[in-house]
Amino acid sequence: MEVPTGFLATLWSLMAFLPFFALLLVLGILKAIIFSPVALVIIGTGNWAIIVGLWPVHLIRTYYCVAKTKLLGPFLKFVILLVLPMPLFLWLVIGGFGSIVVGISYGICSPLMATFAAVGEGKRQKFKQCFISGTWSTVLGSCTVVRDFADVCYHSYFSTLDEIREHLPKSGKPLDINLSQIPGCILVGLLGILTDVPIITVIAVYKSPFMLFKGWKQLLRDLIGRAGPFLETACVPFAGLSIILWPLAVVFSVLGAILSSFFLGIYASAIVYQETSIWRGLAYIVATIALFDEYTNDLLYLREGSCFPRPKYRKKSASDAADNIIPGSPISKAQKQPPQRLSSFSDAWQELKAVQVWNSIFEACEELGKVLYQAGVIADEDLKDWKRSESRILNIGLPAYVLLQCFLRSVKSNKPGFVLRDGKVLTRANRPEGRAFDFFWEPMSTMLEQLKNLKLNESEELYLSKLVLTGGDSERMEKWHNGGIPPADEIKRGQLQGISKRIRGFATTLSRMPTFRRRFEDVVKAISRAAGEMKGSEELV
Repeated sequence: MEVPTGFLATLWSLMAFLPFFALLLVLGILKAIIFSPVALVIIGTGNWAIIVGLWPVHLIRTYYCVAKTKLLGPFLKFVILLVLPMPLFLWLVIGGFGSIVVGISYGICSPLMATFAAVGEGKRQKFKQCFISGTWSTVLGSCTVVRDFADVCYHSYFSTLDEIREHLPKSGKPLDINLSQIPGCILVGLLGILTDVPIITVIAVYKSPFMLFKGWKQLLRDLIGRAGPFLETACVPFAGLSIILWPLAVVFSVLGAILSSFFLGIYASAIVYQETSIWRGLAYIVATIALFDEYTNDLLYLREGSCFPRPKYRKKSASDAADNIIPGSPISKAQKQPPQRLSSFSDAWQELKAVQVWNSIFEACEELGKVLYQAGVIADEDLKDWKRSESRILNIGLPAYVLLQCFLRSVKSNKPGFVLRDGKVLTRANRPEGRAFDFFWEPMSTMLEQLKNLKLNESEELYLSKLVLTGGDSERMEKWHNGGIPPADEIKRGQLQGISKRIRGFATTLSRMPTFRRRFEDVVKAISRAAGEMKGSEELV
């Protein structure tokens, strides 16, 4: 849309926008008042029932897997089994409280967001949709949240436990601990909590007014000038809502800092064990405060650096500060990627959305699943027993086969990134943002480079397809006559087996995502309907 220029045009744009936004906000709040109790009852009661109902099974299965795994040594197993009741009992409390919070949040946010989205660009019957959107969809969405939560608690959790139990240590030596270091670790960990939690809390509370007023100042400046998030019409309602809810964002930021301070403090015990030095653990406690203070200063555009000392707590000297930060922590992420403010949302709309990538995976699973069934590779028994963990040709093999086809298509295209079935290219520049994609992007890129370096011919590609789909099941591989022949070179054959295991492992991780189980059930039903049509009967499942 065109940005208004001049004082009068800007003032008129602002005055025309405010009543429109206020009416939508009031309507969204009314719908939230009506449907938030419904969402709270469905999500709160449903999730709590799942937590309590599965808790005994979780307890027994977790103890069994920890006792049986070969990844851990005897001393570490003893310590884990000794302290395991604490997180399991905390899960009851945190899970119950979290269910209430999720129920209330979803019941409020879903009607509000749906009300504003109903008047976005390209929407039809906007007046009618303002009243309808976010009503029945909130009820159905609440049931979906419970369904996905049940899949995570049952399928994903047990699948992860089985992998831990069956997995062998890469070095052949199980992970164990030195009991002589335990007292020092406990002492420094407790000291880290007692020191970091109150000081980081004070820093976060002290800087919260700066975050509140600086955020309001920038949002109001963008509102008046119709810049930043207010530039695009589709984003204006959400950006306007952010002005009202900004104090809530500040409160949650402070609470998040307080919660993270507990983990930052207790990590001092890990530093003591890794560095075999109590002194370095104490240095870490002080350095964490300085890092947090410096990070918040950079985020709020305050003074550079920190007034707190920052001693080194690692033996290895680092040329930059990134080597002296907790791996994977918000501080390390902020140091490597300084916070940037988006001047316009126009570029964001060019990015591929996460739902597009996710939909592409399941559409490919459905299409290729039908082709494989018609070819006799997927059998009726696979469709009937897909919910059983033993049926790995569908649960793991089919998603892994889809990923492989994407990799091979990308290699042949010579384009930088991953070529989806619709021809769109997923690159580092346009990929969806979020920790999930951050977690998946690097292993996907690594596997793509490995396939490029192997320079497979057509026969080797077809053989790799057999390995990925069947998991190396010799009987199923022999039945699938796709022209794939194992390479004569034993080294290359081993490389193909290795990359097939990595792709299947990646597909296993995907299968544990919250929405995967529900979406994949629709895929299996679609394949089953197609199978029934081929045989002139009803669907098989």
